[in-house]
Amino acid sequence: MAHYFTNDENLKSEIKKVNIVINDINYYFYTDNGVFSKGELDFGTELLLKNFVYTYPQEKVILDIGCGCGPIGIYASILGFAVDMSDVNKRAIHLSKMALKEQGLNANVFLSDAYENIDKKYDYIVSNPPIRVGKKKLYEIIMGAKEHLKENGELWLVVRKRQGAESLIRDMKEVYNNVEVVTKKKGFYIIKAY
Repeated sequence: MAHYFTNDENLKSEIKKVNIVINDINYYFYTDNGVFSKGELDFGTELLLKNFVYTYPQEKVILDIGCGCGPIGIYASILGFAVDMSDVNKRAIHLSKMALKEQGLNANVFLSDAYENIDKKYDYIVSNPPIRVGKKKLYEIIMGAKEHLKENGELWLVVRKRQGAESLIRDMKEVYNNVEVVTKKKGFYIIKAY
């Protein structure tokens, strides 16, 4: 799993196109070795996208932090959001840019370790965060989102119960005014904080 967070130039590339339908929207993204959820849309991201509630996307700015191969950011771009997508993995950035370009979509895709290269505020920050990076980096991403949300902005994320969802929710309540579990399914929690 650590290979998702490094840029191993020697890792053999095996790009695969993944076609998906979320809320009656058809689109695709690419996966490859060294990028999270190779060959498919993972269940947690799918659940997050199916339950993400938003208003007036054409007037809002969204950040897909830890975008991986881009299923969240690409979906948001189709919906009409102004989209920023960031990741620490160069291969993930390449895959996201490739899928966006081929589908005629626009998003600002760039390298960033957590909020290192991010200096603006968003209406929504949406993520399937990289749980296995360790608690310190994970909390930097999740708790740090508050400083990058506009007034009335929302953080949406998915976390598995067995990977600490309940303790994370408890800790988030010390940082955010409101933390809600939007839905739970197969051990995955969709969490909204604002």
